[in-house]
Amino acid sequence: MSTENHFDLIVIGGGPAGYTGAIRAAQLGMKVACIEKRKTLGGTCLNVGCIPSKALLDSSEHYHYAKSKLQKHGVVVGDVQLDLGAMMKRKDTVVRQLTNGIAGLFRKHKIEYILGHGKLAGAEGGAQRVTVETEAGPRYITGSKVLLATGSDVAALPFLPFDGKRVISSTEALEIPEVPKHLVVIGGGVIGVELGSVWLRLGSKVTVVEYQDRILPGIDKQAGNELYKALVKQGMEFKLASKCLGAQQEGQWLVVEAEELATQNKFKLECDYVLVSTGRRPYSQNLGLETVGLSTNKLGQVETDAHYQTKAPGIYAVGDLIAGPMLAHKAEEEAIAAVEIMAGQAGHVNYDAIPSVVYTWPELASVGASEEELKAKGIEYKVGTFPFMANGRAKAMEETEGLVKIIAHAKTDRVLGVHIVGPRAGDLIAEAVTVIEYGGSAEDIARTSHAHPTLAEVVKEAALAVDKRTLNL
Repeated sequence: MSTENHFDLIVIGGGPAGYTGAIRAAQLGMKVACIEKRKTLGGTCLNVGCIPSKALLDSSEHYHYAKSKLQKHGVVVGDVQLDLGAMMKRKDTVVRQLTNGIAGLFRKHKIEYILGHGKLAGAEGGAQRVTVETEAGPRYITGSKVLLATGSDVAALPFLPFDGKRVISSTEALEIPEVPKHLVVIGGGVIGVELGSVWLRLGSKVTVVEYQDRILPGIDKQAGNELYKALVKQGMEFKLASKCLGAQQEGQWLVVEAEELATQNKFKLECDYVLVSTGRRPYSQNLGLETVGLSTNKLGQVETDAHYQTKAPGIYAVGDLIAGPMLAHKAEEEAIAAVEIMAGQAGHVNYDAIPSVVYTWPELASVGASEEELKAKGIEYKVGTFPFMANGRAKAMEETEGLVKIIAHAKTDRVLGVHIVGPRAGDLIAEAVTVIEYGGSAEDIARTSHAHPTLAEVVKEAALAVDKRTLNL
């Protein structure tokens, strides 16, 4: 067994789970190799997902703010114009800086970065064998342990295949060379409403076709409805409880055909771009799973035990490849826990304290259980809500849409879920995550001093509302 080509840990995948797990393993003294087929590290998240989409969301919000909100603050500007090329260039710069930063961290921690497609190739002398298809030809390495962190890919619709030009995925939606006249979005989940928001702010007509009777299925219904109202107010159109049937090119337009589920009435939408955002699927193909006796379930996931160990000794899997929400931070925490377990430590992830954020404006952030989940489980609870409209800082900012909702156990007062729709909800949710992580109560939040005037005071007031004792409403 070649020492040069043998590692304590081989990580397949250089996204949030892969690079984070590789760095943590190196910190713990392991000799680590990380295999990534993309020419830059960071995976979907940094290259064509979380980071570029948030760059465009922020840029488009600045544009919208300058056009429609600055005047209320007494700031009068001239004719505001869009330079889409400059906006895209800035987005690409942000991505490049961050991906280069990960490469720098790999050098710092002496992690060997191997560019190529990695796949399992069976066991060899008590170690796992991995083949890497590189530009220079195949390379064979071995590892005492292997961490599968290959992430996920966009899910296609068989009756509406991607063409990369007019029928696009979230990847191409970050690179549209013009502001669409009419963008039809298939799927009212997180990706659909976020990318729809970008192009809506930049001047597109946006219509979302969603199969369910509400957007963001799975999110607390009251919170989802609050965001829905805000997006409708901004001009986003929704065709809820409707099924897309396909699309045909007719002259210069794409014509999307859909059907209302309740009435079976068909309708058509003329557009120049269709964004299909109906979910993602684990990237589990062509990984050589069969060489170590592994297979995937019906969802394409690799199954593991509570310690992220697969049925094959020495092989672990984390992130989008296994069950659970497809969130970058969830994947990172799993990778850290898996690596620490490999090192004999007590790695652990509290899945009740994994937040999720929808980066529209206003933002929507959640952690813990929704009301609907608690009702289904028969758990008694109490609820406190408080609107941003009654908050001094929100008034000063001219950002008063939304509310904070805290759900606590009816008897113990332990916080079970927190849902925020409003300005900077993604930042405000961190307090709720900490309280849930430590088993705190609504009273704990209510008794904690929150700086005045801040948006965080809405969280405190919602906690007071659980006990029906708000101070400012």
